[in-house]
Amino acid sequence: MVDVSTIYLVDGATGSEVRAELRDSIEDAQLVDWQLKWRPAHDALIRELIQKGVSRQQWPQSSHWDWRRKAAQVQGLLAFRGFCVLADGETQGMAQVELTKSARAPVQAGKPIVYIEYLEAAPWNSPELGRAPRYRGVGTALLSAAIALSVEEGFKGRIGLHSLPQAEDFYRRRGMVDLGPDPDPGHQHLRYFEMTAEQARAFLTEE
Repeated sequence: MVDVSTIYLVDGATGSEVRAELRDSIEDAQLVDWQLKWRPAHDALIRELIQKGVSRQQWPQSSHWDWRRKAAQVQGLLAFRGFCVLADGETQGMAQVELTKSARAPVQAGKPIVYIEYLEAAPWNSPELGRAPRYRGVGTALLSAAIALSVEEGFKGRIGLHSLPQAEDFYRRRGMVDLGPDPDPGHQHLRYFEMTAEQARAFLTEE
């Protein structure tokens, strides 16, 4: 059974609170939204960026992610979990996490963490081209879900992830430790971030 929690996002235009759902699963409805709504929105955004002469380096770096393939690769595997945020009848964000990784930061090296494989907000929730996102708080809600899962699993809130360059400041602002570029070519030298148990408690208290 899918666990559903009520959360609140912020309307990007008015600043008012918007009731939403956080669900601890990525179901077929989310993959349909990704295919029929997210992908066309990404395509339209990229066409506009091309028309405006924006360099490829500034295009959304997660726009090539195939969520249907990602979900199929881990289907039935207990070490992987999914989360999604729903509002206004649409999928506003998704995250996929893994439970088999260990921490790297010196203060917690070797201890189990919840590792965030992928985290993405719907394209209309990203502030591209100077536009206000439709909803703010989607990424933070998914990060909170990963921390809560870490607590539930006995990992005390510890999480880790490799960040796309465009998202690095987001994770720094959430108090995560920047451990620098990963030398492993398999991670494309992306910067690796972790959150300690103490930072997780502070994050949850603030949120």
